[in-house]
Amino acid sequence: MIRSANLFGIDSKVASRSAVISKTILLALLLSTFWACDRDKDLKRAEAQAPPAANAPSEAAGIKLSFPADTGPLPAVDGERAMQYVKEIVAFGPRPLGSANHKKVEDFILAHLKGDDVENDVFTANTPEGKFPVHNIIAKFPGAKDGLIVIASHYDTNYPLRHTSFVGANDGGSSSALLLEFANQLRGKTRDGYSVWLVWDDAEEAIKPDGSGGLRQEMPFMDDSLYGITHLAEKWQVDGTLKKIKAFLLADMVGDADLNIEHDSNSTPWLEDVVYEAATRLGYQSHFFARTLEVDDDHVPFLKRSVPSADFIDFNYGYNDVFWHTTQDTVDKLSPKSLEIVGVTMLETIRILDRMEPLPPK
Repeated sequence: MIRSANLFGIDSKVASRSAVISKTILLALLLSTFWACDRDKDLKRAEAQAPPAANAPSEAAGIKLSFPADTGPLPAVDGERAMQYVKEIVAFGPRPLGSANHKKVEDFILAHLKGDDVENDVFTANTPEGKFPVHNIIAKFPGAKDGLIVIASHYDTNYPLRHTSFVGANDGGSSSALLLEFANQLRGKTRDGYSVWLVWDDAEEAIKPDGSGGLRQEMPFMDDSLYGITHLAEKWQVDGTLKKIKAFLLADMVGDADLNIEHDSNSTPWLEDVVYEAATRLGYQSHFFARTLEVDDDHVPFLKRSVPSADFIDFNYGYNDVFWHTTQDTVDKLSPKSLEIVGVTMLETIRILDRMEPLPPK
């Protein structure tokens, strides 16, 4: 995934100042400036702490949402078990596309889905570094309502860093583990709402250096990435599956102990409103949407095909994202609580969507 530099905040205001001779007037101006700076900081702090106005983006687009009553049992996720899955995934070592470790992680995921309804979407991707086998894994859990909701995560690690010790504990590891925990929660029962399909998509990472990880950019991320999920979106568009998808929810980099899920301006506005409503109902709204950021990620191929999509991503991994695409992306930076927070919020988002009648048109 890649982010733009388009962060939104309060613009600094610079007051013009006349030349002064009197020391008294100068002192008065200095005191006034200090007061204004303090006030500006307070305003910025208040904006960062205040939640986004519910439904504001959707209402601006002419969509008014009606949320169902907050009743029924809340969803559950075992954060400790999800964290154990992360540890088991990274224990295989780096898992770049085409490697032996990549195959081991494929087998690890499939072993945990034994007995489930699993589809293997296998194809060959043509990349700037040649042809690679790509393996998307789809686990399908039935629901009583017509339609389905997709939850996705990539599981490969950065290809340009393949000769380093980069294991992607947060980037690819945390979200893939969380989907395994979702399978535990969904297994063995028919949901009252929509069917849920879990997708472990492959070949998300760029093959040529995209400017991340301290490497000089050789090719833009969006020109050399998202091979697996793009193939799946194209396939589902052809066979009619795409029309049945009510929402596409993406999990990416969701384990950071200092958790803040971005308000992604690329995601569908009304679906972002549902996500924030879910977080608020669970009491986790302080971990969501403190800043707005445009993210190019696995959800883009579905957005391009008019599927409502939301990206659950914390793109501030370490100070100024210092751990992203480096060998410092290790398990010790993650928290089972963060996995639990993101997990239950995603499931609560689905529970709200199950009971929203009607859903906004695509």
